[in-house]
Amino acid sequence: MGRFIYGAAADSVEIDDRTLAHLRIVVMNKLRRGEPFMFDTRLGEGIGRRSFWLSPSIPIQFHFSGGRAPRINRAWLDELMKAASGPNGLTVMPEPPDPSEMPAADA
Repeated sequence: MGRFIYGAAADSVEIDDRTLAHLRIVVMNKLRRGEPFMFDTRLGEGIGRRSFWLSPSIPIQFHFSGGRAPRINRAWLDELMKAASGPNGLTVMPEPPDPSEMPAADA
């Protein structure tokens, strides 16, 4: 289980490494373009939600517990990027099947 840390270390949320790797790419691309946005995430089971206004002026850390970078699902990355650019901001959604991992159809 990794950790998304925003500003002060007290402002952090546990997120599994696979999801965190995808979020890192989305956040990096949005902020690199100078596009601040809202990130909304759940805080464990039944604990609540937390929203972060992500801006380049506030330090962000992505702490991964594992040593290897997970394989990136391009379809999930596209959905997360679309959400981050939408009116409700970025919310973690279930990972869709990765088209590059689907078996080829027999001809």
